[in-house]
Amino acid sequence: MDEFWVFGYGSLMWNPGFAFEERLTARAFGFRRSLCVWSHVHRGTPDRPGLVLGLDRGGSCRGVAFRVSEENREDVLDYLRRRELVTNVYLEKILPVSLGDGRQVKAVGYIVDRNHVQYAGALEIEQAAEIVRVSSGQSGPNDTYVFNTLAHLKDMGIRDHWLEEVGATVATFTQAAV
Repeated sequence: MDEFWVFGYGSLMWNPGFAFEERLTARAFGFRRSLCVWSHVHRGTPDRPGLVLGLDRGGSCRGVAFRVSEENREDVLDYLRRRELVTNVYLEKILPVSLGDGRQVKAVGYIVDRNHVQYAGALEIEQAAEIVRVSSGQSGPNDTYVFNTLAHLKDMGIRDHWLEEVGATVATFTQAAV
């Protein structure tokens, strides 16, 4: 049977929540990291939704791939489905991925469903920053999620210029309010 790989592009990169045999930087093709999912629970509420990351179509995305042992495949899939498919805003897909060591593999990944009510679409930097600045949910403030994501991306040597601009704009809003 083929090796089982999982692709992470957001919090899954530093908080996978499952056992793995190997962890490598990776690039998924055909999709890009995007702050394009309305969060009604973890980083916002139904009245004031926040924004979280999704893989949206177009471009490519640097992230992390995890190789999972065959014996853990079903348990990891069950865990990921409970974690990622709660509101069905994500679709489980097999993605072509290039690993940091040059290997080409197929990995399970979760892409945003553009037809779902929680799909926010492409937002302007200022619009996204204002939403992030004022939203909070069960897992805490939305700006903490964005700043934490940016810190981890930086630690991993991954640049996301658009997300960095959103974070910088949120920080500017916060400094202006002080």
